[in-house]
Amino acid sequence: MSPEVISAPTPVDTPKPDRAHSRARAARRRKAVVLLVRVLLLVAVLGLWEALSRSKAIDPFNFSMPSKIWDQISTWVMHGTAQGALGEQIWVTLHEALLGWIIGVIAGVVFGIALGRIAFLADVLGPYIKVLNSIPRIVLAPIFVIWFGLGPSSKIASAVVLVFFPVFFNAFQGAREVDRNLVANARILGASDRRVTLQVVIPSATSWIFTSLHVSFGFALIGAIVGEYIGATKGIGLLVAQSQGTFNAAGVYAAMVILAVVALVAEGLLTFAERRIFRWKPSDSGH
Repeated sequence: MSPEVISAPTPVDTPKPDRAHSRARAARRRKAVVLLVRVLLLVAVLGLWEALSRSKAIDPFNFSMPSKIWDQISTWVMHGTAQGALGEQIWVTLHEALLGWIIGVIAGVVFGIALGRIAFLADVLGPYIKVLNSIPRIVLAPIFVIWFGLGPSSKIASAVVLVFFPVFFNAFQGAREVDRNLVANARILGASDRRVTLQVVIPSATSWIFTSLHVSFGFALIGAIVGEYIGATKGIGLLVAQSQGTFNAAGVYAAMVILAVVALVAEGLLTFAERRIFRWKPSDSGH
């Protein structure tokens, strides 16, 4: 009987480090560092501003200082404004901006997809869109005040015209960039123009549309604020106008801080919604 062949023991593979876990930990560490640097930068800028104002290196009457801005915000929060509670002023501006944003987004998406899909319609309306886009839309705010009065309608109209064009051009480009093979396959399967638009074009253009939503809400706030600045009975823009009229620099900056907070909250909500909708997209490790 032949001798039994004894095989050498195979080395046990040592477990490799979990690369995904390491990358996630590195990403969390990077986010913490970025947040820390952001906070330190803000503190440094505010501290330098405060020091320069107190030392009279810059004119505290014109430039104010962070402590006075905080005092102004605290006064508005605790005692309200001349037009009522601060929360009411914020809600008036936010309501006008939201309505203008919703109307502008819907109109921009509908017209963008329509002109992106129908070449004849794009050829006919294209020159008019370009002419309207070339008009500085901020100058339309006084006209809207004349047309619609001092109520919210004029501010909503200002927000609509500022929101419409960035959404329109992104939706138009998104409709034009749809993969032609997807459209052709849908046609082969018997899909009508309506089904192709609803089930192929619009989903493909959604990423383009969401890109414009981040910018467009800021434009909606600008439209509402400009309209209120020109003529209104309530709103943050009216606070800016009145603070400027009384040479209250702290009041102007305080209103800007409030608007910045509102814009950041809206941006955070849009980013959250986008991540929920586009969970299939790979995350950008650089951000």
